[in-house]
Amino acid sequence: MTKDVIVLTERMPDTWTLLAGLLAGGPDLHVQHAADDAVIQLCDDHGRPLVSIEAPILVRVPGEAARLLGPDAPAQDGPVWWMEARASTAVKEAGQLAGVFAGRLAHLLGGAVWPPEAVPAAGIGAPVAMAGVTAAPIPAAAQPAVDVLTDRVAVVIQDRPVIAMTTWLSDALSAALAGDRGLQIVTPAHARLSQPTRSLLMRPPSRWVVQDGEGGYYDGLTGAVLHWRDGAFSPDRVSSPLAASSPDEASARDEASEAQDNPVAERFKEFATTGERQLLLSLHTRHPADDQLVLAGALEEACRTLTGAPPAGWGTAEPASLPWSRRQLTDVARDRAPDPTWTVVVGDPRCRPAIATLTVSRTTGGVEETATLAVGYAPDEDPPLEDLPALADRLVREHRLVSMLAQVRSGRRDLTAPAHFEPPAVPVGFALGPEDVHEIGPTHARRPPLPTQPTELGPAARPGLYYPLGDGTSGAAWAAFEQLVRHLRTP
Repeated sequence: MTKDVIVLTERMPDTWTLLAGLLAGGPDLHVQHAADDAVIQLCDDHGRPLVSIEAPILVRVPGEAARLLGPDAPAQDGPVWWMEARASTAVKEAGQLAGVFAGRLAHLLGGAVWPPEAVPAAGIGAPVAMAGVTAAPIPAAAQPAVDVLTDRVAVVIQDRPVIAMTTWLSDALSAALAGDRGLQIVTPAHARLSQPTRSLLMRPPSRWVVQDGEGGYYDGLTGAVLHWRDGAFSPDRVSSPLAASSPDEASARDEASEAQDNPVAERFKEFATTGERQLLLSLHTRHPADDQLVLAGALEEACRTLTGAPPAGWGTAEPASLPWSRRQLTDVARDRAPDPTWTVVVGDPRCRPAIATLTVSRTTGGVEETATLAVGYAPDEDPPLEDLPALADRLVREHRLVSMLAQVRSGRRDLTAPAHFEPPAVPVGFALGPEDVHEIGPTHARRPPLPTQPTELGPAARPGLYYPLGDGTSGAAWAAFEQLVRHLRTP
């Protein structure tokens, strides 16, 4: 198991400052590089890592420290350098070593350490006594973030307020998938998942494994009681896959099915409705591939409509480190093509909470964008469902919308996922772009088996359609959505 220590500094860590920090264990520890030189490790005499230190990143997006580290986060008045260290908890002194390392950097560069108690009470002046200390061996081919590696999964153990899709976890997930494994994140029950992390842990064997405080484990998203068997955390019974008409519906059905087919942890059932809600938009656009294309226009339009401002920042991991720029995001996606590009997009912290993930892919049809945007609402706030048809109309006219699914979910306004039951999302509207309407047949598409007829979107000569599905208060909307999908798929 490892312990995370984060240092936020005003100035960029230079070579001499890093050296002062690395000497926190005295001159006898060994230093090695990992992850293509992006990680420095302090090691014992056998080359086993005691502390792994990630290269610093400059976070120029306001509010990211508070979003991911909670109320104890150091103040972030402007851009900060964010550096993470992971200490092996198998060695008591390793946590002190990481704390002294971070404390020295914060002292020399002007900054702060999270959590504050990571810095030993004895201070940062003297090195941590490490003579004779030996770390546990790491699994072969494991990433620095991985605590246990089997033939089926890579297991990461974390204890943070919000489990974000950091560079650590992103690299661990990529390595696990490349090795045909799942990623399983083990946390205490008080931890929460960020929306991007939740979106990537939807399919077994990847899952969120929560410690129930009594020696047992359960899935933080479904509540299914888990046991360690055959090299992975698994429920007593594995649910059979269900056909679904969208990734969002598939996710909801998988969660519901697993909860029904397996014993549910008592702690997962302990929840109280707060009245907070989330509006979720799943957007799919398709563009011709040309040199003038600038991506993320649909996502920016949706964010501006629902929050009153464009996104504040983006990045390929959390924290989102780059100020919002559609041009820079496009350049990164173009450089990575034909491989897909996955990014995190965060809203302006001065507006209501908003966060999205965006995947850009090259296909035979051109350049496709798949985005999921989540926006948070307090108990006395209503999601603006009446604005969705006009938003869909602009997306059809200006951003080549293929489809849009809008859902409302009872959930935290800060858009994190707690380790207890939350009612599943309910669809409130579905939009179909002009190409699919034309392929289905406009007459057929305009006559769904729904009580409310669709609204036309875009040019009258070749319109798209928006189908209202309810106000988000009744699960019967899923049945209406299924009827609509079957109707559209039937000539």
